[in-house]
Amino acid sequence: MSIQSDFPAIADGARGRGAALSTASAGAQTRNWQSRALVFLLVGMLIYIAVYAVADQLVYQYAKRNRFFAIKTAPYSDYTYVILGASHAAALDYEDMTVQLERMTGAKILNLSTVGGGITVNRLLLDYFLAQHRTASIVYVLDSFAFYSAQWNEERLSDTALFNRAPFDLALVPVLLQNPASRGAAFDYLIGFSKINNADRFKPDIGDDEATKFNKTYRPVKQIDDQRLKYLYPKPVEPETFRRYVAEFEDLLRHANQRNMRVVVVKPPVPTRFYNVLPNEAQFDETLKPLLAQYGAEFHDFSLVGNDEKFFFNTDHLNKTGVLNLFENYMKPILAQQNQAK
Repeated sequence: MSIQSDFPAIADGARGRGAALSTASAGAQTRNWQSRALVFLLVGMLIYIAVYAVADQLVYQYAKRNRFFAIKTAPYSDYTYVILGASHAAALDYEDMTVQLERMTGAKILNLSTVGGGITVNRLLLDYFLAQHRTASIVYVLDSFAFYSAQWNEERLSDTALFNRAPFDLALVPVLLQNPASRGAAFDYLIGFSKINNADRFKPDIGDDEATKFNKTYRPVKQIDDQRLKYLYPKPVEPETFRRYVAEFEDLLRHANQRNMRVVVVKPPVPTRFYNVLPNEAQFDETLKPLLAQYGAEFHDFSLVGNDEKFFFNTDHLNKTGVLNLFENYMKPILAQQNQAK
């Protein structure tokens, strides 16, 4: 065989070895890239975990009114009363009002009401509380507007501000997942995105109403009253929506009844001029009264008592003097009596 005839074989072999080397080099480069990507990912995860941990610690330093924080840091396992409701109930917790009510009644009280929180929000908070605590009684401060719109219920749960001061707690995760309305919030809560990106992380979560208005007295202005009414009741009541939230409220009553918890339902004082323009208020009361009676819940309508204009810091929220008047003259006899019976 001639030397020339060997050239193709030699060339083919060289090409084969070159291709193998090229493939091996490409494989090594791929593995090297994958390793670098994995390291980058791990470093990124560690940084995110560290940032999350810092954000969570800041919650413990600055959270004051977040109700998930209140449950996580609750000093007792057993309470006499848990207070639920929306902003009218939240005003009962401003400054040291809960401490004052505890002194008047001798009860252990935890206020879990949420501004703009309807029955869906309150049920979530109650379920989270009951996962690791107990209460003998529930005080539900009732507002009709919270039964008329998803704005105060499912949509309120999609508000990240509700969770950006919620401490990390594995006990909250199944509670979020078991309720269809809060499942969307579960992922955000777990990854802590809202908490990490909270622009007010270095400020106490004390609202303007409590910080600057609670000790003041409101002078009625019709335009402001009208704006407030339109905000709470922006459109005619949809019967199907109302029935849905009444059903949720009934489920809460049933749940409390099965646990042998007392339920005290209170309608808060509002100025007479404001009460007179509330839409469908009489029908609302007549719908709920039989339901409350069915489950043995007490009903106390304080709408038109202790409602002098001097007792309000805005259109319909009690100021400090108004809250103390409500406690001393109306709520103390009810709560102290039940606490003694217990």
